[in-house]
Amino acid sequence: MPKLPVVRKPEWLQKRVSPGSHAEMERLLGGLKLHTVCQEALCPNISECFRQKQATFLIMGNACTRLCTFCNVRQETPQPVDPGEPVRVAAAVERLGLAHVVITSPTRDDLPDGGAGHYAATVAAIRSLSPDTRIELLVPDFQGDRGSLATVLTAQPDILGHNLETVPRLYEIRKGADYCRSLALLEDAKRLAPSIPTKSGIMLGLGETLAEVRGALADLRSVDCSYLSLGQYLAPSRSHQPVIEFVPPEVFDLLRLEALEMGFRHVESGPYVRSSYHAASYGQ
Repeated sequence: MPKLPVVRKPEWLQKRVSPGSHAEMERLLGGLKLHTVCQEALCPNISECFRQKQATFLIMGNACTRLCTFCNVRQETPQPVDPGEPVRVAAAVERLGLAHVVITSPTRDDLPDGGAGHYAATVAAIRSLSPDTRIELLVPDFQGDRGSLATVLTAQPDILGHNLETVPRLYEIRKGADYCRSLALLEDAKRLAPSIPTKSGIMLGLGETLAEVRGALADLRSVDCSYLSLGQYLAPSRSHQPVIEFVPPEVFDLLRLEALEMGFRHVESGPYVRSSYHAASYGQ
């Protein structure tokens, strides 16, 4: 990857992370041997969300089989799936009294079903202890396998999410992924389970144009995607994909209004927005 000049963060991107403010949450997760994407991806919202006892659980380990250049999740050989993990996730959801929970995972191309069965088991475990909790799944592309997608949808999550991440021209940063395959997953999800709303997210600041973003939003609406998140890409380190631009808040505001006019039912759009940021507000 070519080295580009480091782009300095503007004043609207100076959020402080306060590790001491969420020690209780850290202890609970550590005691149950659970991972969160908040920790693994170095999310800038971790202090805010953990203080509010909100978290996105990362199931099936913290190592990914793909090599996306923007992601901070470990890129190494994954460990075997832990069959006891769904029950522990359910216990954490119950202890925290979560009204809405987000479950995601690294991409597990090493598993025959891509981890679909483990997603389904996690949904079932949460339902058994917290039947009123809304469950949102943020899934990988399962390499386009419709059977794996059907397994996940049969578990009846309340929201099925899959992120496009960026515009087609920049898809080389998503090693092993395919833009059309991701769109097809969202389209297939609506065909298999029309009552389950779908959700997707796009990062800005990677060098995309506004016209390209609008094109991606139109593609998402063409497959009846219901919910959308738009946020600023922040490089986890200098060895990751560089930030090309810090997109001003007013551009995020403009895109939010345009997306709503296009028919998205709920849109979160802002520099610090991530897939699961304010997740409980979707569908309210």
